[in-house]
Amino acid sequence: MMACALMCMPSFAKKTADLWPDGTEIGEWFKKTDNVDIASLGKQYRITDYGAVNDGKLHTQELQALIDKIAAEGGGVMVVPEGTYMTGALFFKQGVHLHIYDGGTLMGSNDPSDYPLVKTRMEGETCLYYSALINADGLDGFTISGKGTIDGNGFTFWKHFWERRSWNPKCTNKDEQRPRLVYVSNCKNVQIDGVKLQNSAFWTTHIYNSENVKLLRLHIYSPAKPVKAPSTDAIDLDVVKNVLVKDCYMSVNDDAVAIKGGKGPYADYWRTTYDGIDINKFPEVIGDGGNSNIIIEDCEYGFCHGCLTMGSESVYDHNIILRRIKVSEANNLLWLKMRPDTPQLYEYITVEDIEGNGKNFILVAPWTQFYDLKGRESVPMSYSDHITMRNITFDCNVFFNVKQQEDQYHLSNFTFQNLKITAKNTDFNKELVENFNTVNVSVEKKQ
Repeated sequence: MMACALMCMPSFAKKTADLWPDGTEIGEWFKKTDNVDIASLGKQYRITDYGAVNDGKLHTQELQALIDKIAAEGGGVMVVPEGTYMTGALFFKQGVHLHIYDGGTLMGSNDPSDYPLVKTRMEGETCLYYSALINADGLDGFTISGKGTIDGNGFTFWKHFWERRSWNPKCTNKDEQRPRLVYVSNCKNVQIDGVKLQNSAFWTTHIYNSENVKLLRLHIYSPAKPVKAPSTDAIDLDVVKNVLVKDCYMSVNDDAVAIKGGKGPYADYWRTTYDGIDINKFPEVIGDGGNSNIIIEDCEYGFCHGCLTMGSESVYDHNIILRRIKVSEANNLLWLKMRPDTPQLYEYITVEDIEGNGKNFILVAPWTQFYDLKGRESVPMSYSDHITMRNITFDCNVFFNVKQQEDQYHLSNFTFQNLKITAKNTDFNKELVENFNTVNVSVEKKQ
């Protein structure tokens, strides 16, 4: 599937930029995409030799005991052979890696009690929430690899969420808690490679406060129909530096790649001085931060809400590239969510070398779902600056879906270049952006 998608790309898609959107050089680290070599990671421990059985029963205790054993013996690889092995939350330790062979599946329990409540990062805040199925915290060099599957078994969780929404339309993800599939926090030098990540109960892959992370050759899926898998983002990048997402397939019932990083009326305290404000009164902002140096490339998208989404919980994003992708059924190619309760700066974002279709080519609008100024009288100003979209062939319903809201956010230095667009709504108001540059932009109306 991937080879076909990339062969169909325009000739210009073969070029690879050497510079970040801000003009600095992209390092060699981003060009190295070798598979995980488990032979170099130490002794291999096959889970079936340590009490895990393909019998439909829960084997959390046996698997966690094996992780602990591997760590105590100096590290190695926990190997999942062919078969399906049921488990609750697993907590990996330094030096312990996960490899799943083709035909092997780690299947998550559908009982919430198998996911302990822990202090964790959720929707821009630190709070008590269910642990994920796979948890890695404070590790250096953690890997997940193989051609097998991690399945969140999310149907029961999805069903309960929608049942609750039916009688409480304001039900949030914190009201109806559900475990994520993979949660990596406070880590560095991480590679998740080759596996299938599917049917997560909630967010699929959440990377928080980590750096040097590669997500390669992944197949990430959750259904949008006949049952909707609520808030099953494929990849959430939350206060990260140096991330490469490459050669992945993503089709989920929410955003494919969402750039997160905090929320709240003073969430940018770490780069702004608020005279007279006691920041200790706003503990939800502690740990917030920015995202920088992120590349998403050579990927294929099925259904999703946003191919690249900034927000809804995001404070500062710098040097973000989405390039050489094939899109089908996306609601939005680029989506800038502007929260009325959070000061945001999205800058130096490039979307290039793309073809496909979706509802909106670009969507910029206030994000008003569940926001809270927490007593602040004034709406904090936000900014989107140096946004470039170029070398794109796209069929959509709306070309330029940009809402004016100058009392909340300001848009500047946009560039549209080499665009071939067909759209039902071809309206294009350049006056909504300060310093809007357009070069070779073709927008044709379709019936």
